[in-house]
Order: sequence, then C-alpha cells, then structure tokens
Amino acid sequence: MVSTESSVVADRQLVSFDAPAPAAPRCLVCGRAGLEVFLDLGSTPLANAFRLPGEVGEDPSYPLRIARCPHCQHVQLAGSVPPEKMFNEYLYVSSYSETLVAHLDSLAAAITARRHLGKNDLAVDIGSNDGTLLSAFARRGVRTTGIEPARNLATLARSRGIETECCYFDRFAARKIRQAYGPAMAVTATNSFPHIQDLDEYLRALDLLLDPRGVFVVEAHYLGDMLGQTAFDTIYHEHVSYWSLGPMKDLFERHGLTIFDVERLPIHHGQLRVWAARAGAVPVQDSVERLLAAEREAGYASHLPFDRFAERAAKIRASLGRLLSDLRSSGATIAGYGAPAKATTLVSYLGLGPETIRYVADRSPLKQGRLVPGARIPIVSPERLLADRPDYVLILAWNFVDEIVAQLDAYRRAGGRFIVPVPEARILD
Repeated sequence: MVSTESSVVADRQLVSFDAPAPAAPRCLVCGRAGLEVFLDLGSTPLANAFRLPGEVGEDPSYPLRIARCPHCQHVQLAGSVPPEKMFNEYLYVSSYSETLVAHLDSLAAAITARRHLGKNDLAVDIGSNDGTLLSAFARRGVRTTGIEPARNLATLARSRGIETECCYFDRFAARKIRQAYGPAMAVTATNSFPHIQDLDEYLRALDLLLDPRGVFVVEAHYLGDMLGQTAFDTIYHEHVSYWSLGPMKDLFERHGLTIFDVERLPIHHGQLRVWAARAGAVPVQDSVERLLAAEREAGYASHLPFDRFAERAAKIRASLGRLLSDLRSSGATIAGYGAPAKATTLVSYLGLGPETIRYVADRSPLKQGRLVPGARIPIVSPERLLADRPDYVLILAWNFVDEIVAQLDAYRRAGGRFIVPVPEARILD
C-alpha cells in the first residue's frame, strides 16, 4: 500500500476544544478548509459520560455541529474532543444486544467463508469492545487479537479468552501486533471507524498490519440512512465522520486500497459494510459503482439534502416535545428504555430531564445506577418497568425497536405503550 499525500493533507485536523484552535477546521479526508455547517445541536455532554449520582459538578459539554466538505462531500463534525476523554473507559458492551451478537456472528461467518480463513490466519478487530466479534472468529478456528483503548472492556475481553491490546490503533500498535502475531488476513472495524480523527495515521498503520492478501472490512452508520431517517441523534462527539462511499473510496485509494464490494445493512437503522483490499488484489464488484451512482443521484454534491435534514430534525424536536408535554400534562407517567449514546443527543436537543422522563431502563449493569449525561435522568434495570408500569416508554434505542418491544412483551400486555422518537414521533399501535 502506497501512502502519498500533499502538504495540505498532512496538515489536516479538526478544531480541538482542549487546545488552541486553528483558523478553521479542515476536512478529515481531503484536508481542505471551508466546511459548511448544516446542523448545530448546541453544546452537549459527552454521549457516554455516565456519572454516578454522588458525583458533584456539572457534566462537561462541548459544541456539537455537523458540516459537509464542499470539495469532497465528506460529512464530519466541525470540532473534536480528545479521544482520551471518550474512550479510555467505555460503558457500551456489544454482547448486551442479542441483535448485535447475531449480526457480528454473521459477519465473522461471511469473512471466514469469503476469504477462506483457517487456523493459521489472523483476524484483528480494531475497537474490539468485549470481544464479541472475535469470539465468533475464534469459534470458527481463526486466530484472533483485539485492539481496544477502553481499559474496562479490554479486561472484560481477556476474561473471555480473547487476546486484547489495550491501546489506540497507530503504527506503533500495528508493529507490535505484527511482531507478536504476524500479519493479519482480516482486519475489521465495526462502528469504530467513524471515531478516527487522524485517518491517514490509521491507514498507514493498517498498511503495516495487513497481509498482502488480506481484507479490511468496515461497518459504519451510512450517511444515506442518517439523512433518510433524520437520525440526528446518531450525531455525537465520538462520531467525527458520517460516511458515504464516495469520500471513503477517495481516502482508501490514496493509501493504495481498493474497495471491491459494498453492502447496505439494516442493523443500527442502516449501515454500510465496505470490503477493501490492496489495489489489484481482488476484482471490483458492480455494487461499488451502483452505490456511487445512487449517491450522485441523491445530490450529496449539493447542500440541499443536508438543509432538508436539518429542517426535519427541528420538526421532530418540536413534535416530540409537544407529544411528551401533552402526555405529562394529562397526568401520564413516562419512562425511557435504552441508554445508548444517541439518547444523550436526543434528550439534550429536546432539553428533557427527570421531570419528564422519570428514569431510563437499560440492560447493561455498567450503566445501571448511573445518570444520563447532562439530563441527570437515573438509569435502572428493566425490571423496574414491570414493577412501576409507567403509562408510556420512550424507546431511546429506537434502532433496536423490534428487539426491545419483544423483550418488554409483559409490560405491553399489562397495558404499557411505546413511543418511538425517530424518524417521526409516534405512539406504537
């Protein structure tokens, strides 16, 4: 893989809120200035900064603005928070979602079969969380190792028998892993690639780690689905990039990678799965050009789709706010379900607190007993819903709505009702 770059590209950066800012943020992909902000969500707390009730002081908050690059059409945040503030400890655990566990198992199966991986081949997962995906590879006889910066998650993965390096992925980490385990035949990044603030360093590190015959598979929230569903709550400080295929293709090609296949997936309300290999190593499928053509047809080179997205987000904010206010005025009790990162953005954008949402139920023991960032809404176990039987449950993790409704069937049979906030505020029949 050859890495060529201009002096402009080498100087690419986001504005850091903890350091003196340059004159303007630059595009993470092409390095140019002139980003166009199309939605300002105000100053919000870090999405996964769940504090304990006894902790004093305000939750730190940072500007949250999303912008597009008029030159390469990449969509990204207009500012950044140092990764250490967000990822050194992390409370999202992959294995707590049955839907996600099944999805990651199917991903491991697809890569193993498609690339004919065997007992001598190495699979590396970047941002490996609790090792759920790597466990699926291991069950198929593939050697594995993970890269996970969160100390608590790396410890959890190791307790499950998954070798895990607790670090951020860079060239130093890539050399260390290659020396210890050899080159990787498969490198995966599921929902972690949008976190990367220095894309060039990341891809240089990948160059060191990836076997010449290896494959790099990325899964990330897809910009087209975010726009189509008005999923503004997907925007938070961890996600610095909101990927479409065109900018990713340009970035990869600059680093000697070719995207040879793409898939659109329903998981997480719409994801893009990208298969890449070294240039010339694998024939390119028709799926790549079809999606590029669809993106051109959708008008991503224009500001119009992004302006419409911002208008619809404002309408959801108003309609959901009215619905919750009317229910509260009528004497109805409301709880929430699911405390994913997106919940922080939604409750912050609407200005919700415990006076409206009494508590939020979540299956993760790591979050139970803590507070939703900023809103300070208590997080409890799901059993509380059956004990209290609130009139309504606002499904904050709406990307898993079917799974959640099934889990709470007893609550529903007892007369409870569900509110889904996005893509439009509605009460489920």
